Amino acid sequence: MEQYGNILLFGAMFVVMYFFMIRPQQKRMKAEKEFENSLKVGDKIITKSGLHGRVAELAERTVIIETMSGKLKLERSAISLELSKQLNEKK
Repeated sequence: MEQYGNILLFGAMFVVMYFFMIRPQQKRMKAEKEFENSLKVGDKIITKSGLHGRVAELAERTVIIETMSGKLKLERSAISLELSKQLNEKK
């Protein structure tokens, strides 16, 4: 009987860990992927390193942004979903 209790406890711990750690991370990754795919020329963005710019050109995995100092080529994954949303909500 004690073995079943231990198995049940580990199962419950896994379920709690799934709902509080794994599932939110999966949702966040899905939202970031959708954001990367929905980028279009002219969008204002902020990169994860804090660079502000506007999308000038798009490729499959990269994006060229215009900044005050010129153009930069970045990976799409370098664009921050949260910071870009905040920037565009200020309008």
